[in-house]
Amino acid sequence: MLVATYNAHRGRGPMGWFRPDRILGVIAEIRPDLIALQEAQHYFRRGAPMLDGQAVAEALGLRVLAPSQRPDHQGWRSNLLLVRRDAAVLEGPVGLRLGGLEPRGALLAVLDLGCGPLRVIGTHLSLGARRRRRQAAALLEAMATGPGRGLPTLLLGDLNEWRTGGGALGVLAPVFGEPLPAPSFPAFRPVASLDRVLGLPRGLVRRVAAHDTPLARRASDHLPVKAWLETGLLGRGPAG
Repeated sequence: MLVATYNAHRGRGPMGWFRPDRILGVIAEIRPDLIALQEAQHYFRRGAPMLDGQAVAEALGLRVLAPSQRPDHQGWRSNLLLVRRDAAVLEGPVGLRLGGLEPRGALLAVLDLGCGPLRVIGTHLSLGARRRRRQAAALLEAMATGPGRGLPTLLLGDLNEWRTGGGALGVLAPVFGEPLPAPSFPAFRPVASLDRVLGLPRGLVRRVAAHDTPLARRASDHLPVKAWLETGLLGRGPAG
């Protein structure tokens, strides 16, 4: 199973042109079963969808999952979850408030893409290190008390964190372990692994890679990060 995370930079490439069609083109290159998007809001009209739902369905074979709190709204605090049209939505998605000046948030859903129930969290953490640590702790609290307790879990998003031993990743490591690196920022010369895919139980995420193509380098200031899952670990509760 192929999943991905992508900071869409509000549909703007590194040069600032608003071209959300390029974001669709990059996703079409990846062909994921599931993708979490960050900064997925219209650059000129804040309340308008950045992506056309019909185009997502027709061109990509995916559907946008609307947050249960705002079913008439595309995404939650600029986070989107797109899944295969045949995926079963068992719970959610629920929007989580993570605070910060931006402000930041996450989407949590329980899905079945044909291999058993899987909890998915798509998020975008703040720029400030102290705030990121608090937000990471809030995500762990939501995992402990919210939908999908005891299920295999994917955490995808722009964590704005490159230090594996500290910061937000240090908070998450006791649960998820050390994440696999995939430099994704800046898109024109990726050196920092800001975009992450973490899995529970450990071993669920078996390989990650940045999706580095000419179109991806023009579509956003981040490259997408792809991850391949060990589907044999789905359908059971996480160890530890």
